[in-house]
Amino acid sequence: MELKQDNYSTHISQQFNDELEEIRTELLTMGGIVERQVHDAVEALLTGDAEMAERSRRVDKQTNDMEVMIDERCTTIIARRQPAASDLRLIVAISKAVNDLERMGDEASRICRHAIELVEDGDSQRGYQEVRHIGNLVRNMVKDVLTAFARNDAELAYHVAKQDKAVDLEYRTAMRSLMTYMMEDSRAISSCLNVIWVLRSLERIGDHARNMSEHLIYLVSGTDVRHLPLSEIKETAGISDSTED
Repeated sequence: MELKQDNYSTHISQQFNDELEEIRTELLTMGGIVERQVHDAVEALLTGDAEMAERSRRVDKQTNDMEVMIDERCTTIIARRQPAASDLRLIVAISKAVNDLERMGDEASRICRHAIELVEDGDSQRGYQEVRHIGNLVRNMVKDVLTAFARNDAELAYHVAKQDKAVDLEYRTAMRSLMTYMMEDSRAISSCLNVIWVLRSLERIGDHARNMSEHLIYLVSGTDVRHLPLSEIKETAGISDSTED
């Protein structure tokens, strides 16, 4: 992924510049791995591919190791360089973002576990349409928030945060449908519960993508927008968006 020229300050020390660029590149590398992990987890469930699910589960250790490595580098830079202003925001945003990426990987691993159980149980594929739809929404959020980090694009980050509302709405609708189906047919309870947990993991991945978008807006604007409504985030980030929040 091509990186857009960033807006953090230029330093006398080229090595410091290189260190900052390196941790941002590592964030995007980790993000690419997690994005693929989420994609494969959903596809493994939809296609009934237990081998793909197992391969995707094994990737989780790699993302865990990357989170620890990037966090250690962020801590070292803070200790050695004592950064301020936008440089410090960059390091803090990256440190928080890798934590969200690691949590996404955990949720993808859970999806794989449930996918394997569904394959073994010979599931009825009830709720798979909802998994496909919500999975597509969430995968686009992950892709877009990584692009926002690559480009320092607060507007794209805002649209990722906005998309989380659509994921939450679709999730609630799917949950009501599956609960109704289980009440009508008790034989479907086991498979429906696995699908419900998959949908819950997808909804959480969307939440983590929104968190990352807020970290990026903090990096660009210098304002902490966590827990703010979308309208205030839009105003803080200077987003020109004419659609309803």
